[in-house]
Amino acid sequence: MNRGDLSNEQWERLKSLLPPQKPRTGKPNNDHRTVVNGILWILRTGAPWRDMPERYGKWESIATRFYRWQKALVWKQILERLQAIAPSER
Repeated sequence: MNRGDLSNEQWERLKSLLPPQKPRTGKPNNDHRTVVNGILWILRTGAPWRDMPERYGKWESIATRFYRWQKALVWKQILERLQAIAPSER
């Protein structure tokens, strides 16, 4: 795990809120955790997609998934679910 990547605890909380991982057919997809860590790297650094470290996978794939989830309102749903459970954890 690299500095700034999701901890195991953070990942356990987040993974059930993400869309199902597609079955491996043909070329395997990056797993959601790697993709989310790549997206978080971009958001944290403000760097262009092309400058993303290779450890997260191909920048084109990560960017495509980010924008696909944005269009499908996945990020909005995740934020709403996390906000809904946050008060109960205090």
